[in-house]
Amino acid sequence: MLKENFNDLMSFIEVARERSFTRAAAKLGVSQSALSHAIRGLEERLQLRLLTRTTRSVAPTEAGEKLLASLSPRFADLENELVALSEMRERPAGNIRLNAAEHSMQSVLWPVLKTFVVDYPDINVEISVDNALTDIVSGQFDAGIRLGEQVAKDMVAVRVGPELTMSVIGSPAYFAKHGYPATPQDLQQHNCINMRLPTRGGLYAWEFEKDGRELKIRVDGQLTFNSLRQRIDAALQGLGLAFVPSDTVCDELAEARLIRVLEAWCKPFPGYYLYYPSRKQHTTAFSLLVDALRYSS
Repeated sequence: MLKENFNDLMSFIEVARERSFTRAAAKLGVSQSALSHAIRGLEERLQLRLLTRTTRSVAPTEAGEKLLASLSPRFADLENELVALSEMRERPAGNIRLNAAEHSMQSVLWPVLKTFVVDYPDINVEISVDNALTDIVSGQFDAGIRLGEQVAKDMVAVRVGPELTMSVIGSPAYFAKHGYPATPQDLQQHNCINMRLPTRGGLYAWEFEKDGRELKIRVDGQLTFNSLRQRIDAALQGLGLAFVPSDTVCDELAEARLIRVLEAWCKPFPGYYLYYPSRKQHTTAFSLLVDALRYSS
C-alpha cells in the first residue's frame, strides 16, 4: 500500500501546506487536474476525506491535519538523509531557503551572496524578501535574518552585521522652508514620512535615546510607505522627514542632498543576526553559507 500511496502522500503534503491546488501544482510541476485526481485516489483508498474544498479555499480536515502532522517530519528526515548523501560529492551542493527583510537583504545578505553563488555553483539559494516577522519554521525556511532584539530565545543566532544607527533625514529645501527640529518632540510639528508595520498594520513609532532616556515619538505626515526606498526618495523630493537606517543614505548625506538632524538622539543598536532552529540538522551547504555571512568586528 505504501508504494502506491507514496507520491500521492507527497502531493497531499504540498496541498495541505499551501492551502491551494494551484500553488501546490506549481511547486510540484504537475497540472491541477492531475493533482486533484491523485488526492481523490488517496482519499478513496484510505476511505477518509483529507481536504475540505470550497470555491475559495482548501483546508485539511481533522484526519488531514493528523496525517500532515505525522508525515511532515518523516518526509523532512528522508529529505535530510538524501541531502547528506549528496554531500558525498566532491563539490558542495544543495538548496537553501532564506527569509530576510528589505534592508538586511541589501546591507548584509546580498553583498555576500554575489560571491557565494559564484564560489559554489551547485548550491542553490532562494530568498524571500519580507518585512514581516515571518515564522521560518512554518514557512519551511532554513534560516532568517532579523535584528538581534527580534530573534526568539529558542533560536540559534549568528551575528552577520555591525551595529546599526538610524537617521532623521530631510532635504535642504525642506529645512529651508520648515526649519530644524531641536528635540524628538519637535517632530510632531513636522511633515514626517511614516512607515507601515507589516505584521500588525500599525505605524512605526520613531525610537530615540539620549543620556539613558528612551523616547518613542509617533509622527504625522502626508505620506506612509511600507518600503524603505520610497521613504528615502520622498525625503529627497522635499516631501517630509524620514527615519531610516544611516547606511542607506551615506551617499546622499555626503553629497548634501540630504541633511541629518537629531544625531545625538540616534544611538547604535544591535544589528542583524542569522537565526535558525536549534534542532536543525546542518548540511555542508548551509554551514558554508553561515560561515560566509558570519560577522567579525
